[in-house]
Amino acid sequence: MNNFPEKPKEKRGIYMDHAATTYIEPDIKKAMDLYFSDLFANPAGLYGLAQEINGVLNDSRRSIAKILGALSDNIIFTGSGTSSDNLAIFGTAYQHQEIGKHIITTKIEHKAVLEPCRRLEAQGFEITYLDVNEYGQIDIKKLKQAIRPDTILVSIMYANNEIGTVEPIAEIGKEILKIRKENNSNFPYFHTDACQATGSLDLNVEKLHVDLMTINGSKMYGPKGIGVLYKRRGLVIQPMVLGGGQEMGLNSGTENIPNIVGIAKALELAQANKTVENKRLIELRDYFWQEVKNKISNVRLNGSELGDESIRLPNNLNISILGIEGESALLYLDSYGIACSTGSACNSKSLEASHVHVACGLKHEEAHGSLRFTLGHRNTKEDIDYVMKYLPGIVEKLREISPIKI
Repeated sequence: MNNFPEKPKEKRGIYMDHAATTYIEPDIKKAMDLYFSDLFANPAGLYGLAQEINGVLNDSRRSIAKILGALSDNIIFTGSGTSSDNLAIFGTAYQHQEIGKHIITTKIEHKAVLEPCRRLEAQGFEITYLDVNEYGQIDIKKLKQAIRPDTILVSIMYANNEIGTVEPIAEIGKEILKIRKENNSNFPYFHTDACQATGSLDLNVEKLHVDLMTINGSKMYGPKGIGVLYKRRGLVIQPMVLGGGQEMGLNSGTENIPNIVGIAKALELAQANKTVENKRLIELRDYFWQEVKNKISNVRLNGSELGDESIRLPNNLNISILGIEGESALLYLDSYGIACSTGSACNSKSLEASHVHVACGLKHEEAHGSLRFTLGHRNTKEDIDYVMKYLPGIVEKLREISPIKI
């Protein structure tokens, strides 16, 4: 019986879980530092220091709005991507429930969308959860068929956090606009969770035809604990946090200026560098997949096929290795200094199969044998070679001792 690969004398730290969170880039941290202890005032004050900070707040709002092709009063700062999703969904549902109580989403959304929808179901709303195909893509025809006169909101993620599939948001937006025009209605409104898309995809809201869009800082080398909700002018939603009326009355509480500066800078850098970085990541990801296929048997790619970058994120490699448990492989990889994830990284304590994999039709053993590697700025070909020095041996050993037989 073979043993696990011998541990290296100098264990490297290889981080390949950027879809879960990213570190803060030095330029972004530098931009934030000034506002922790030097320029720290509450922007609501009337004195000079406070007004200076208020100017910084407005500058950050304008910077984000420019990148999104929006107006500055369309930008609402929140505490996270989850907070932004909750505000978009609950805020729209409660404000417009007299028009209708029907919402459409998909079976592969982040739980920041699915859990609010389930809460609304318990309160008498009707939710349609659209199916996806084996690649995680929705059928626009089925979406159109699902829209009813009482549909007030459609919420479909831009890019999936687990399998990296990119949904045709611009096409969906156009179809929703046509339906509105045909029905002479403002409904349904269209929301997209774009947290995974910020570093690699176009975020222009006019091209995407969205009314609400969620982004956050921790997926693009910015700070954690900060999100943005884009809300189209004229769309009325209810606030979820009440207090002093900050953020156009929709998210009360003293603004987190360091994090706001950080997310604005992070978005600026991510969008400016995305073309070059996308190309680099695609080359790394494709090399990684070829190495996996060549050195490990009975492995499958999850999500959209490689090669068409319009339907898959450039940094995402999600695979299923038959005959092993993904959790076991993850823990052994960690012992060699390699960080990745299995299933949803936001729910790593759950041993249930990923709802995304289940929706894509994976068998039980395929879903439980999944590993997600998401590459980032610091990853290199040498990192992939380091992973592939140990992953095949780990798989071989786990297959020997596993009750799961191929």
